[in-house]
Amino acid sequence: MSNRHLARTTVMQCLFEWDFQGQDSKRLDEVIEYIKNEFAPDFDDEGYIAGQAHNVINNVDKVDALLEEFAPEWPVSEMTNTDRNILRLGVYELMFDQDIPAKVAINEAIELGKAFGGDASGKFVNGVLGAMFRDMVAKGKTKNVDKETSPDPVSGSKPKSEPRIQTSEPDKEENEN
Repeated sequence: MSNRHLARTTVMQCLFEWDFQGQDSKRLDEVIEYIKNEFAPDFDDEGYIAGQAHNVINNVDKVDALLEEFAPEWPVSEMTNTDRNILRLGVYELMFDQDIPAKVAINEAIELGKAFGGDASGKFVNGVLGAMFRDMVAKGKTKNVDKETSPDPVSGSKPKSEPRIQTSEPDKEENEN
């Protein structure tokens, strides 16, 4: 597991715990410290975990509004805690984090969905984030990092292909677990 993937996994676990415990933002730092000590005690993430967790939560209303728009058949409140928080991280990285290429944001979220969600979580995450990405492209709102041909800052590799996205909208029935 790459360092950044481990960091994203840890952020997702922090978001899950924060959500599960009632979304008390005052306890977020305590949740982050607990999760890091429990799952990655010797991992030096250079502040990425706390930064991303705080960024997602500071933008959670905007992120959730986008989820409601792009997954209208599956309200945020009805998503599983796991899918909801994988998507929150994915949406934040796709739409708000200007340093993370769209391909990386989408593919990492899909992998988290496959690893931690139900049988259809990867497809569900792919469908929602893919719809957002297509909308970004159609509106000409791609990030500068996606326009560059230099190696991306997350993986160090040059972009090789577009993100994996499905062509249909997410299916609510596929996500019921």
